[in-house]
Amino acid sequence: MILPTVEAFERAGLEAWPGIEVKWDGSWVRRAAGGYTKRANSVQCFDPDDGEDADLRVISASTWMVIRGIKPVFRITPLAAPELIETLDEAGWQSIDRSHLFAMELREQQPDPNARLFPALDPAFLAAQQHLQGYSDATVDRMRSLLAAFVVPSTGIVVYRDGEPVAAGLMAVAGGIVITGNVVTDALRRRQGLGAAMMRTGLHWARAHGATVAALNVQADNPAGQALYSSLGYQYQYDYTYRIPGAA
Repeated sequence: MILPTVEAFERAGLEAWPGIEVKWDGSWVRRAAGGYTKRANSVQCFDPDDGEDADLRVISASTWMVIRGIKPVFRITPLAAPELIETLDEAGWQSIDRSHLFAMELREQQPDPNARLFPALDPAFLAAQQHLQGYSDATVDRMRSLLAAFVVPSTGIVVYRDGEPVAAGLMAVAGGIVITGNVVTDALRRRQGLGAAMMRTGLHWARAHGATVAALNVQADNPAGQALYSSLGYQYQYDYTYRIPGAA
């Protein structure tokens, strides 16, 4: 199977992890979601040839984000116009959070018998995420607001042991691609296969909901996460970074 293009993965990501407010400027898209995650609160270019007036458009997009109470952030993928990158370089924007997109053909998976699937806004799923992520009530409120914007099939996954949540994640299917996010395992119970159990459970759900490809993002400085996803069959596809104002 030939995996989708960079653009197909990135457009699936737009639907699977949307902004609450979205504005297009040519092939540049601005997203705002109250500050919950950089991905949903960033600007991204989808056409390497769309670099005209990059300096003015960077200022306009940055102002748009500041007005909405969020810090200016650009998500730089292989689709970013060279003029955009050059503009950010000249203005001294620093690169942070270098990450990889991993993907694979989706095959049959065996769900964990002690895992449960929840609607993304189910209080039990939000409570498990808050417990495992260490989120404040304010962060959970921002997360809830973002999840309310989902329009594609999605599910929260929680793995339990002895009645307690020990691993959780979120999956959404867009364009036949299941995108995974918010993966977390109890810090005291790592290296017990719990993250893999959660992933297999969610991927089993995704296949039943029309997904043929699975993709996710993992930071370059997270070797444990990369090892987990590689063990499930995911393979590296490409890099991306975030750019924020200020010299490194």
